[in-house]
Amino acid sequence: METYSVGYLVGSLAKASINRKLARALTKLAPKHLVMHEIPIGELPLYSYDYDKDFPEVARKFKQAIADVDAVLFVTPEYNRSIPGALKNAIDWASRPYGHNSFARKPSGLIGTSPGSIGTAVAQQQLRGVLCFCNSPLMNTVEAYIQFKPGLIDDDDNVTDESTRQFLHNYLKEYIAFIQRVLTVHPRKPV
Repeated sequence: METYSVGYLVGSLAKASINRKLARALTKLAPKHLVMHEIPIGELPLYSYDYDKDFPEVARKFKQAIADVDAVLFVTPEYNRSIPGALKNAIDWASRPYGHNSFARKPSGLIGTSPGSIGTAVAQQQLRGVLCFCNSPLMNTVEAYIQFKPGLIDDDDNVTDESTRQFLHNYLKEYIAFIQRVLTVHPRKPV
C-alpha cells in the first residue's frame, strides 16, 4: 500500500486544546501508511481579498503546506454551534485567490471532540458545507463526534478507553481507504 501524507488542522488555538490532544492521539493510532503532521493556523492574519495580489509570507507557506499533502484532516471544536473563526480564516486563506484553491480535489476528513454529548456535530455539518464549496472531496462515513471526558486521552496522547480506541482505529482505516479512492480518481499532480 502507498504511504499518504496528511496535514491536520486543529480548529482551536488554545495551548491545552483537547482537539490538539485528539489529533496527537490519532497520529499514534494511524496505520503506518498514513503519515500525519499538524499544519498550524495560529499565525495567519485575518483574511481580506486586499491580499490576493500579494499574500504575506505566512499565508504563502500555509497554502503551500496544504498543497503539499495528499489529504487534510480537520480536527475541530465547536464554538457557539459553529466552526471556530480561526479555522474559517485558514480555509479562506488556502482557498483564495479565486482559481488558486489549495483544497480543490484534496481528500478531507472531519473529526472533533467536545465535553458536550453531541461532540462537534453542528460544527462539522457547517464545515462540510464550506469544504463542499471548496471542491474538497469529503469522507462522509464514518462520522466522528467524540465526547471528551477527563482521562479519555492520557498525558502521553494514548486513548485510554478501549471502545474509543477501536472506533478511532476504524475511522483511520476508513480515512486511508477514502484517500486512496479519491486519489485514484483525481491523481496527484507530478511535482
